[in-house]
Amino acid sequence: MKSRLVPSPVHRRVLGAGLATLSALGAALALGAPAATAAGTGYVALGDSYSSGTGTRSYISDGTSCQRSVYAYPSLDAAALGLSLTFRACSGATVADVTNTQLSALTTSTAYVTISVGGNDAGFASVLTECAQPGWLSNCNGAIDKAQTTVNSTIPGRLATLYSSIRAKAPNARVLVVGYPRIFNGEDCNALTWFSPAEETRLNAMADLLNSRTSTAATNAGFTFVNPTSRFLGHAVCDSPEWLNGLSSPITDSYHPNVAGHRDGYAVVTKPAFGLPVRLSAARAEARAVASADTLAREASRYAAVDRTITPERFVAPDLTTPAAKAAAKRAGVDLGSRASIDAADRAWSARQDAAARR
Repeated sequence: MKSRLVPSPVHRRVLGAGLATLSALGAALALGAPAATAAGTGYVALGDSYSSGTGTRSYISDGTSCQRSVYAYPSLDAAALGLSLTFRACSGATVADVTNTQLSALTTSTAYVTISVGGNDAGFASVLTECAQPGWLSNCNGAIDKAQTTVNSTIPGRLATLYSSIRAKAPNARVLVVGYPRIFNGEDCNALTWFSPAEETRLNAMADLLNSRTSTAATNAGFTFVNPTSRFLGHAVCDSPEWLNGLSSPITDSYHPNVAGHRDGYAVVTKPAFGLPVRLSAARAEARAVASADTLAREASRYAAVDRTITPERFVAPDLTTPAAKAAAKRAGVDLGSRASIDAADRAWSARQDAAARR
C-alpha cells in the first residue's frame, strides 16, 4: 500500500503562505497592476507649481526658482507612505518642460509617479492677470476664450504624448494624474483686484474643463486621475478658512494652495490613490517631511541647470499707474484718484462684458 504524505503544521503554514502569495500575484496581474509596483518605494513627483508647493511660502534651497516645498503634497505623501521621493515638479512647468527636464528621473524601477500639468500651457496665470484688472482696463472674457480654445484643441494631444513617454520610461509605475481645484467662491475680498462674480464663475469653469480633458487623457493612458475639486469646496479664495491664496505677498504665492491646501486638501485625496497603507499620521508625516528638506535639496540640485531653463509663469497684480492704465481710465471717464470712480466704472464695464459674453 502506498504511503500518503501528510504535511506537518509547519509545512502547512509554508504551503498556505505560498498559495496566498500566488493568489495575490494572480489578482494583481488580473487587474493589470505591475508586480514591481507593490515592492518598490521609488516615487517621482512631476509637474508644475501645484505639485511643487508654490503658495506654501517655504521652499527648499536647491538653486532654482522651482519653489519646491516640504509642505507640498508629494513630500507629505512620501513621508506618510514610506516612499523615497525624487522631487522634480517645478513652478512654471509646461508639458514641454516636464518632457525636457523632468522625465529623466524616471526609470524601470520607479514604482509611483504623480503629475499635475496643463495650467501653464493654457496660460492660466496670464488669464488671472488680465481678469484681476478693472473691467475698463481688461478683456477678461477674451483671455478666457483663448485659454479654453487651447484646452480643447491643443492640450489633449500634448498630454497624450507626455503620458506615453511616462509609461515608456516607467513601465512598472502606478501613475497618478492630479487635477486643479476651483480657485474662487464668487466674491473678491482683495482690495487690489477686480474679479467680478461672472468672471470668477468662468474661471472656475475653465479649471473644470481642464480637469475634464486631463481626466480623459489620463484614462486613455491607463493612469489614475485624482480630482481635488470637491475637497476644496468651501476653501476657495476669500473662504474661511481658505486653502488657496488670494493676492499675496510675495506675489508669486498668489492663487496657489497654501500649507492647509496641501495638507488638508491635496494630500487627503492623493494618498489613498497610491493604494498603500498609511504609516504615519498627518502630523508625524509633516514632521518627517520637514526633516527631509536638506536631502530633497541635495537631490534636486543635481538637476538645477535644466530646472533653470523653466520660465516661471507669475500672476501680476493690477497697476493703475502705467501709461496704458491712465489712457484707459481717460477713455472710460475714470478718476484714478477716486476708488469709488474706479469701482463704479468697473461694475458698469463688467456688466456690459458679461452681457456680451452671454449673447
